[in-house]
Amino acid sequence: MTVPILPPMPFAMQQRLPPPLLVFDLDGTLADTAGDLVASLNVILAREGLAGVEFARARAMVGGGARALIQSGLSVHGITVSEPRLDSMLADFLAYYEAHVADETALFPGVARTLDRFEAAGFTFAVCTNKVEYPSVLLLTALGIAGRFRAICGKDTFPVSKPNGDALLQTIARAGGDRGRAVMIGDSKTDIDTARNAGIPVVAVNFGYTSEPVDTFKPDRVIGHYDELWGAVEALGVT
Repeated sequence: MTVPILPPMPFAMQQRLPPPLLVFDLDGTLADTAGDLVASLNVILAREGLAGVEFARARAMVGGGARALIQSGLSVHGITVSEPRLDSMLADFLAYYEAHVADETALFPGVARTLDRFEAAGFTFAVCTNKVEYPSVLLLTALGIAGRFRAICGKDTFPVSKPNGDALLQTIARAGGDRGRAVMIGDSKTDIDTARNAGIPVVAVNFGYTSEPVDTFKPDRVIGHYDELWGAVEALGVT
């Protein structure tokens, strides 16, 4: 049987393809949030009569979401609590954190300039984080860049969260993107695993929150500054 040769896709149909999409993690990737997160953790620990966790140690605990951060803080003291008690502590944490969401937090160097460059080239942006959605939007608004993202999706946005690949795929869909023209940018094993589970290429930043060097987890590319992201994405062939 002869297989018919299809004609090239008409130019008008090519133009209807979704634009390429960069999907960013938030904590440790777009913004250096550790100061405010660790301060919030230590307030909650103090309410439990526990000493705070020193910043250098607590920084590596950040990135898995508030619930995991509280559990890590408690584990420093050899303590576990019931799920209802953890729920209560999480509510207290979020209330305090939302009131202090950008006391010390700032974008990493080069973020705004890099978004400008990609946007001028036709790229769009989304956020896929294990931070709860509301404080994620609150923070990005305080930092002045919330409007640049077609979707800001948190741990509670979908029935699943990172490292489940569906969290990333649903973020891409919500942003109107195409999984074949998307790249994940993150700072941790969780982000790399998420991208792998979704079948999406991943660029890791090496200045985020991880207890081991991020290249240990074998992302497709590693960058040490946002000025390097253009070359990394270009090398992955996503245009």
